[in-house]
Amino acid sequence: MSEIYNIDIETIEKIADIVSSRELSEITIQDGEKTITIKGKKNIPAPPVMPVPMGMNAVSLPPTPVAENKTADTISGNIVKSPIVGTFYAAPSPDKPAFVKVGDKVKKGDVIMIIESMKLMNEIQSDFDGVVEKILVSDGQAVEYDQPIMIIK
Repeated sequence: MSEIYNIDIETIEKIADIVSSRELSEITIQDGEKTITIKGKKNIPAPPVMPVPMGMNAVSLPPTPVAENKTADTISGNIVKSPIVGTFYAAPSPDKPAFVKVGDKVKKGDVIMIIESMKLMNEIQSDFDGVVEKILVSDGQAVEYDQPIMIIK
């Protein structure tokens, strides 16, 4: 590697192109006491970390699949399930009334809840016409994907 001392601009540009095209954060070439480091523009970001909802503990964990199956077996009507993992909110904000409550009539397309996921508020619309028979989770509760949230008859 003694040629490293005589690197011309063209070779350095080729190495820089490799760093750029492969989105490397940097490359270092070392020979004895001589070192050349070429740094790229981009640093590879760390993978995102899923936030844990505040107050989540063993008491507030969602029901086990066995409990969900019992609920599904004993209830008739259309089951609205969570389309994503997140936090269930019954109202658009704490000072506003709930989108729906037990006994309310809903039409297909009506917003019936919000599921917050990764700091995004996702309005969930009803897929059914009918009357809200039961709401199976409480406001602010963490919900899992495909977890039953409410029953519409």
